[in-house]
Amino acid sequence: MTSSAGPEGRIVSIERVGPIALVAVDNPPVNAASQALRQGLVEALEQLDGAEGVEAIALYGKGRSFIAGADIREFGKPPMPPGLPDVCNRIEACETPVVALLHGVALGGGLEVALAAHARVALPDTTVGFPEVTLGILPGAGGTQRAPRLAGIAAALELITTGRRIDAEEAVRLGLIDRLAAGAPRDAALQAAEDLRTGALPRRRTGEIAVAPDAAAIQATTAKLAKRQKHLFAPFKCVEAVAASVQPLAEGLATERALFQQCLDSPQRAGLIHAFFAERAVAKIPEAGATPRQIGHVGVIGGGTMGSGIATAALLAGLKVTLNERDAEALSRGKATIEKNLAGAVKRGKLSEEKRDAILKDALQTTLKLEDFSKVDLVIEAVFEDMDVKKEIFTRLDAIARPGAILASNTSYLDIDEIASVTSRPAEVIGLHFFSPAHVMRLLEVVVAGKTAPEVVATGFALARKLGKVAVRAGVCDGFIGNRILGHYKKVADYLMLDGASPQQIDAALEEFGFAMGPFAVLDLAGLDIGWATRKRLAPTRDPAERYVAVADRVCENGWFGRKTGQGFYIHDADGPRPNPEVARFIEEERAEKGITPRAFSDDEIVSRYMTAMIAEATRVLEDGIALRPVDIDAVFLFGYGFPRFRGGPMFYADTLGPAELLRRIEAYAKEDPHYWRVPALLRRLADEGRDFASLNKEA
Repeated sequence: MTSSAGPEGRIVSIERVGPIALVAVDNPPVNAASQALRQGLVEALEQLDGAEGVEAIALYGKGRSFIAGADIREFGKPPMPPGLPDVCNRIEACETPVVALLHGVALGGGLEVALAAHARVALPDTTVGFPEVTLGILPGAGGTQRAPRLAGIAAALELITTGRRIDAEEAVRLGLIDRLAAGAPRDAALQAAEDLRTGALPRRRTGEIAVAPDAAAIQATTAKLAKRQKHLFAPFKCVEAVAASVQPLAEGLATERALFQQCLDSPQRAGLIHAFFAERAVAKIPEAGATPRQIGHVGVIGGGTMGSGIATAALLAGLKVTLNERDAEALSRGKATIEKNLAGAVKRGKLSEEKRDAILKDALQTTLKLEDFSKVDLVIEAVFEDMDVKKEIFTRLDAIARPGAILASNTSYLDIDEIASVTSRPAEVIGLHFFSPAHVMRLLEVVVAGKTAPEVVATGFALARKLGKVAVRAGVCDGFIGNRILGHYKKVADYLMLDGASPQQIDAALEEFGFAMGPFAVLDLAGLDIGWATRKRLAPTRDPAERYVAVADRVCENGWFGRKTGQGFYIHDADGPRPNPEVARFIEEERAEKGITPRAFSDDEIVSRYMTAMIAEATRVLEDGIALRPVDIDAVFLFGYGFPRFRGGPMFYADTLGPAELLRRIEAYAKEDPHYWRVPALLRRLADEGRDFASLNKEA
């Protein structure tokens, strides 16, 4: 017998099939665990648990997934009952056996609901995981207690402290899932419930499973976190919570809730939540309503590190790529780099060997002739930073590319309007500024020139999504958003270096603040020759009153460009990075030449000057309309410059200081160097009005 309960269109509905009760959740698009869904589950269980004729209950999701996770629309709002822990505890407490059928995505709270059931079955397409740590919290509805009971402490620690997602097969191997199923979700749920009822699917009520202590796993995880994530709060609280799983379930759950509340109260949570929403906020652009053009075939000019990385990213996204270089030797090197990048993807499990072979055979073409770009949908020029060279290439492309093809430059600094001016199609010229390594780094600055068409901008954002990148809209200026700001705060790092702090102390202070790498280590990684070329290009227009530090120029004059040449500010060899003693000599010689007596700087002062300089120039970028909103600047630095995610981005961090404090700092530093330290008008206005940068996000 089949019967249904509840009006059609309810988020949670009940269907009776003989002795089986099917409880379906239907909260499009991803069945997020909203208050209505939580309430519906509790009401359904109250109705069914112990009801006459109900011998097993199956939970499953309609549409794309089981329960994908928390409802992000509820983030930052007061919790509405029932809370997810109450839902999970009610599931476990059911006298009638309950099975969860997973498909699609079951993350965080969705996985916790499944773990509270008495058995778990998944379709092969299922992905599960605990992403809470990336938001500065821990699984707070029993995940830290039930996962160890099913998979052991070591496996639970790895999943919960990293936020790693796993597929259904791995979940079965770990014990989080009992078995795989086949068919449509409803049919698989019905079969799973029947098997649970008859005993063919064993019941595993997590509260009845003891956890074997594993001090070694706890110690190893703590040591790993102390080495790699010492700045973060939540991962260590995750370890504490998992360690508490050796207690009876009720006691462990109480410990979990207390630790969860500590995470909620941490300032890091606010920064991580802001970073989470920043990725979504930057997609709101003036051109969002325009229709993107279809991109299936991409031409890449330049097979160096950047060009080969861009080509790799496009190939991994399923696009056809034609790579061009100026001679056969350079083309061969570019292709070899792409092959190496794809081999790395195979090694990391991101790509099968069969798919890699198919890409190299069918999707990648190489050519020495620009004329072979006559049919591509998009051309991305990725040659070195020389305006004359780029203009010559775009002049040729204008005559070769088909009507409607988009012409893009990967320039890091140069004027896209000037590049577009040599073509007859400026509306189809755009900047696509990738970050190195381009197949790994997530940021893509979409640089909009004065005549770029809205649909071309929309295409840039659509391409970024296809490549798995975060696109940020930028206006035209020297360096756009990120490199313009970088050029400013890099100067303060140079001033600190010349005035007494070593490059190593500066790097260490900023890494302690939370940066993945300090500024001099970053320069070595990116290549010192890039900044050197920019400084030489701008030298004729440099203000004579500007304080100029030539240490990096002297490093480059020796042919030392960082990691790619084996030395820069550091020596890079088999013994690992270490200070280059020649740099210290250059610094001492320049101090003597300029009559500078070095003084000591504390790490706090280094961080204060560096961050204040970053925020000041970022404010001017907003004033000039180069960035749409403060959150766009945050996204650029979070996804492209190694800014500590738990601090939310430079503009979010600025609001933790406040405009008044920032003004005080700038005015104090200006007494030493008024040419460099200038108060942005926007910052003074915000201070006068008692507002912060977040208010500008809301206005936009």
